[in-house]
Amino acid sequence: MKLTQLRDLVAIVEHGSLRAAARHLDIAQPLLTRSVRSLEKDLGATLFDRQAQGMTLTAAGRVFYQRASLIVNEARRARDELSQVLGDGQGTLVAGLSIMPHAGLLPGALPMFRKRYPGVRLQLIEGLFPDLESRLREGSVDFYLGAAPRLQPAPGLAVETLFSNTRAVVGRKGHPLSQASSLKALASADWATTSIDYNASEDLARLFARYALPPPNVILQAGSALSLMVALAQTDLLAMLPRQWEDFPLTADALQIIPVEEVLPAPDVVLIRRPDLPLTPAGEHLVDLMLRFAPKA
Repeated sequence: MKLTQLRDLVAIVEHGSLRAAARHLDIAQPLLTRSVRSLEKDLGATLFDRQAQGMTLTAAGRVFYQRASLIVNEARRARDELSQVLGDGQGTLVAGLSIMPHAGLLPGALPMFRKRYPGVRLQLIEGLFPDLESRLREGSVDFYLGAAPRLQPAPGLAVETLFSNTRAVVGRKGHPLSQASSLKALASADWATTSIDYNASEDLARLFARYALPPPNVILQAGSALSLMVALAQTDLLAMLPRQWEDFPLTADALQIIPVEEVLPAPDVVLIRRPDLPLTPAGEHLVDLMLRFAPKA
């Protein structure tokens, strides 16, 4: 069993087909096929069901893939770490970020990171912890920085609370309700939410209920920050977003905060990673840079 065989198997799973994996690895598809068949022969097990629609892991393949992905990702991380320690500054860093660090931390941190590690390929994934948990465990995502999950992760991941946060009501510039000073004054508004790890409408309703208000009318759920920005900028929808959105340069001319008097709590911002896999120097540097832009207590 060779590391290249494990790499090939992981690439097929992650890219969904032999053709896509071969293209990603920049090798001929017949070579990739032979690599997988040789691995199956060595293991004495069939790892893939081969069908006209593509290749899917067998039960044995799913078990083996979990270990193989750990080996492949840790080999990648070891190579990257050595390169960065020796001063070459190469490698790949994969970070999962929720909306808050995207809007409030990354704009300031990214230019400094690029200056220190210009050769590191940075892959940023917008999402929340539940969407990224399996990839954190298998090592294909280096860390998650963002809104704390509603439930604590199962053992195997370390959670560090970085800071507390609050939310603000956001709408388009010139919104008809832009002069509202309380949630009660927004009772007639239509709302948009982001995708989170529990029912977003219920979360917003609980916040309104805290101030003895009826549930808000949620009519749109956005799966990404871009979708939400478009929805807010082009309609009279409102959203409850991390307060750092007020200073986000890309929306400064299109969106505004509606300064209501109520305190609108937000989930804590946390760092989640595998404690047995230390971050590479580039990973540590990016986290440190983003924390420089964290709200002051």
